[in-house]
Amino acid sequence: MKAVMIDRPYSVVVTDVNRAPLGEHEVRIQVKAAGICGSDIHAYKGLHPFRKPPVIIGHEISGVVIEHGRLVTRVKVGDRVTVEPQVGCGKCEDCLQGRTNYCNNRQAPGIGNWYGTMAEEFVAHEDVVFVLPQDMDYNLGALSEPLAVGVHAVRQADIKVGEKVAVLGSGPIGLLVLAVAKEAGATTILATDVFDYCLDTAETMGATHTINIKGKENWIEEAKEMNGGPFDKVFVCIGVPGIVNQALSLVKKGGLVVTVAMFHEEQSLDIMQLQGQEKQLVGCFCYTRQDTITAVDLLASGRIETDAIITHVLPYSEAAEGFRMMDKKEGNPLKILVTFD
Repeated sequence: MKAVMIDRPYSVVVTDVNRAPLGEHEVRIQVKAAGICGSDIHAYKGLHPFRKPPVIIGHEISGVVIEHGRLVTRVKVGDRVTVEPQVGCGKCEDCLQGRTNYCNNRQAPGIGNWYGTMAEEFVAHEDVVFVLPQDMDYNLGALSEPLAVGVHAVRQADIKVGEKVAVLGSGPIGLLVLAVAKEAGATTILATDVFDYCLDTAETMGATHTINIKGKENWIEEAKEMNGGPFDKVFVCIGVPGIVNQALSLVKKGGLVVTVAMFHEEQSLDIMQLQGQEKQLVGCFCYTRQDTITAVDLLASGRIETDAIITHVLPYSEAAEGFRMMDKKEGNPLKILVTFD
């Protein structure tokens, strides 16, 4: 079967690979759409901590079940599905309490022998396969995984109705965090970025204020002035140097900062501000099964604005162009989908 592989940093090829074997509890999915994620770009650059070239890339997916193992009971052939792309050991305390993302033996696509989702077929354990509405567009279904990231981030923040929120970084994850925060009841939402097209999309998805921070030294004070003071919660959705301390400067005393972005370098931390003003700094990693269920429900209900986030849909033969566009920010890309029809 055909698969999209990062064979070395900054090189994407389409290659032939053997079909993955199918276990008794596993589901074989004919892939319809797979998203290019920011973390896939980290792998493309050779920076990802786990997914190292050569690797069949991808972990966002929608498709249709074409085969399943003899002990599978949750899905049937013909179901439209998405996947929560992680599997824990199933035995540790964290797995037993529904926190697969904490499992020390957590597995994910593109790691070890588990192929990524950018292939004609993808195999996953039935426990992480979720049925989509049969009339849901496959491109929309492929947003389930990144939306689950947004759902988990907002759960970490425990947003209350009427709270004022800032989202730093308006790429696809930041935009979905923004949309879920709005759904959770945030009434004032500031979005920041260095690209105007990202901020235009942020407004479409519910931002009440935006700031292009490129070249601005005093944007934090500008943000506070827009808001009428510090923010209740701040989400860090871009991993640039100094961003954590900037977030701490934006949040009110006793407020909460959630780090959602992937970081590749150490961040400085203003411990005096954190401690002296009793601010909270919370990590955010992936999602849980409940987050995925919520994400699918949100997509099915239409309560989350998603049309603007999918900017490009390319056949798998043009996947290399999609990765280049994302890396170089050419053509105003947000979510680029690779299709396998």
